Amino acid sequence: MEERRVEGWAARDSTGILSPYSFTIRKTGPEDVTFKVLYCGIDHTDLHQIRNEIHMTNYPLVPGHEVVGEVVEVGVSVNKFKVGDLAGVGGIIGSCGDCSSCKSNMEQYCKDRIMTYNGVDTDGNPTQGGFSSAMVVHQKYVVMIPEKLAPEQAASLLCAGVTAYSPMKQFIQSDMDVINAGILGLGGVGHLGVMIAKAMGHHVTVISSSDKKRVEALEHLGADAFLISSSAEEMARAADSLDYILDTVPAVHPLESYIQLLKVHGKVFIVGVSPKPLQFDSDTLILGKKSIVGSLMGSIEETQELLEFWAEKKLKSMIEIVKMDYVNEAFERMERNDVRYRFVIDVAGSNLN
Repeated sequence: MEERRVEGWAARDSTGILSPYSFTIRKTGPEDVTFKVLYCGIDHTDLHQIRNEIHMTNYPLVPGHEVVGEVVEVGVSVNKFKVGDLAGVGGIIGSCGDCSSCKSNMEQYCKDRIMTYNGVDTDGNPTQGGFSSAMVVHQKYVVMIPEKLAPEQAASLLCAGVTAYSPMKQFIQSDMDVINAGILGLGGVGHLGVMIAKAMGHHVTVISSSDKKRVEALEHLGADAFLISSSAEEMARAADSLDYILDTVPAVHPLESYIQLLKVHGKVFIVGVSPKPLQFDSDTLILGKKSIVGSLMGSIEETQELLEFWAEKKLKSMIEIVKMDYVNEAFERMERNDVRYRFVIDVAGSNLN
């Protein structure tokens, strides 16, 4: 159980250009799981981080927080995993364990959470992500990939998928006859949100600013309805019709017109990170007892739940698999929404040098 030299791809400055980078990961501790990285999803958060758009990036930075790998070594106290298992890691790899969030199995809200990359690990070294050949993570923050789930399919569920699942899961045991869901934004998170909501039995309306994705939403993803938000007539007809809206848009947009789509007690779940504050009229909330709720990723428990749910329902996300040497082009394409709907890097099948 010695330190390992691993190969990855890192950004060195705010240009965000990635190139080969060698670094060391700690030796496998008593409760650690060390795994060879097989696949890693590409997320918009990765783009913000490598370009220092949130002004807190420490370089060199190896991104990647939708990581699937094969276990190659476990610590003496590990009881969840064995060598050869398929394992996954999402957005965090540590937390305090003592706060109310941690004790409620909501460790993603722990103020002392350790991010999978661009964080500081328990040994004082910077954390580096899954755009690398191997990782070592405490077993508590590692999930098991079900046998019936292909590893490349699992990757995008570890952040994007659970980001949609976490707020929606409260409706699984609902006593409502029909749950009317709205999915705002049909991108990486949005397309998974449609699939999860449909698998939960919800009536799903995709909300988009234009008609361009109508066929995709209705025929390929199985949505029940399509609503063009730029059409005042369509929006007026849809007023007071939805129980919740999953807002996945990672840009500034007015909330007012979407809040009006909600029934009494309806909720807008904000999961897309906007670079500037979002605005709304408080009267719209008060008069309908409506809520705007933020949601960050999902817990380790919820992530495991989603993986099992996905495998049980035999769902299949829309991904494009690329090699590591294509990653810079993949980021450029993702930025202009030129992907259906998530990139996943075949890390094990790439030359990382």
